[in-house]
Amino acid sequence: MNRKDKSVKIGSILDKLYPETPVPLDHLNSYTLLVAVMLSAQTTDKKVNEVTPELFKLADSPEKMVKLKEEHIKEIIREIGLAPTKAKNIKKMAKQLIDGGGMRADWNYLESLSGVGHKTASVVMAQWYDIPAFPVDTHIHRLAARWGLSKAKNVEMTEKDLKKLWDKKKWNKRHLQIIFFGREYCPARNHDLKKCPICSWAASKKRIALETKI
Repeated sequence: MNRKDKSVKIGSILDKLYPETPVPLDHLNSYTLLVAVMLSAQTTDKKVNEVTPELFKLADSPEKMVKLKEEHIKEIIREIGLAPTKAKNIKKMAKQLIDGGGMRADWNYLESLSGVGHKTASVVMAQWYDIPAFPVDTHIHRLAARWGLSKAKNVEMTEKDLKKLWDKKKWNKRHLQIIFFGREYCPARNHDLKKCPICSWAASKKRIALETKI
C-alpha cells in the first residue's frame, strides 16, 4: 500500500474515532493559547492545564503578564520542564506583543516572538485563527514514521510530507486526531504494533521487528 492509500485509510479511522477535536490546552483567548502552547514543550498538556489557571488568573493579557516579575512566573510554572527559560520567554514575549500591537494572524510576526517556534505558531494559527496549518511535534513525527507516511529525519520535513497527503481543509483537525490517537492507542513506549488499530497494518515488518526489540 502506498503512502496516499495509507493516508486515506488512516484518515477514515481517525475521523470515526475522533469526529470532534477540542483543543487539549485550556485557554481564554488567543494570547493565553499562545502561552499554553509555549509551556507545553517537553511536558504534557495535562501538566500545563494544572498550572495555567493560576497564571491566567493573574495575567490573561500581555499587559498584565509584563507586570509580573519573572521569578513569580517561574514559581507558578515551576513543575513544568524548562520553567526558568519559559518564564523568561513569556515575560519577554509579552513586551514584544505590546510593542507589536498585540496578537494577530501573521506567521512571520508570531515566529519572531521570544520562545515561539514554527510549531507553536502553527497551533495558534490553526486552532485560534482557523488558518490551515499542520503542527508537527515529536509525537506526530514518530507516528508518521511508524505508519510509513514519512521517512523524514526531522519534524520540518515530516510536516511537508503530511501536508502532501491530506487536503488543506483537513490539516487543522488531522494533527489533533493523530495526537489523540497516539495518546490512546499508540504510545511511545511498550507499544505492541501488531495490536494497534493502525500500526498493525500500516507499519512495515521491519518497523514492527525494530520496535519489538526495544
